[in-house]
Amino acid sequence: MSFEYNTTRNELILAEYGRNVQNMVKYIIELEDLEERNKYAQAVIDLMGFLNPHLRDVADFKHKLWDHLHIISGYKIEVDSPYPKPTPEAALVKPQHIGYPQQKITYKHYGKTVEVMIERAKAVEEPERRAAMVQGIANFMKMAYVTWNKDSVADETILKNLRELSGGQLELDENVNLAKVEFKPVAARPQNNNNNRGRNNNNKGRQNNNNNNRPARNNNGKPRH
Repeated sequence: MSFEYNTTRNELILAEYGRNVQNMVKYIIELEDLEERNKYAQAVIDLMGFLNPHLRDVADFKHKLWDHLHIISGYKIEVDSPYPKPTPEAALVKPQHIGYPQQKITYKHYGKTVEVMIERAKAVEEPERRAAMVQGIANFMKMAYVTWNKDSVADETILKNLRELSGGQLELDENVNLAKVEFKPVAARPQNNNNNRGRNNNNKGRQNNNNNNRPARNNNGKPRH
């Protein structure tokens, strides 16, 4: 009996589908009848989806599976695919680099979102709506500050930072009370009570043994001989 080692086998094109799927695709390529190729190709597509259920979370995952089928075949399989056949050249195209944001953040613990909200609030002309937005922004700033520093913060500090970030255009009354925010650390997991259970079981066992060692008694309470 001879053994075949992976080092002597053909390279796996898409390892997540395994060697059996690759051998099936190779078998389909060699079939002469188009209808038969289509039938087997659909069966392999269903198997590929079963082997990689995470692809169901990908938009248009069926299209992804058919592209993978063509890639596994080395772009040689001839079947009636419901999607355009991919080309080897398309696989070599690199996506454009998105780049990193170069925006400057005045206070890192507040983040860029606060600055965006402040700019939106400055553009609001209706007094009541503007005041409600400023109050909400200040409450959010306090929550962000406590989350970042894990400590309490005076309302005066938040109001001062709000004034600075808005260029003096957004202010709240000095006597305003912002939402109370407290940093709550994650509670520790309770200790395993298996040891206590073992002790309880041992105590029960001792009680049972003590009961077995006691002499039997009659109804009048006297021990039986």
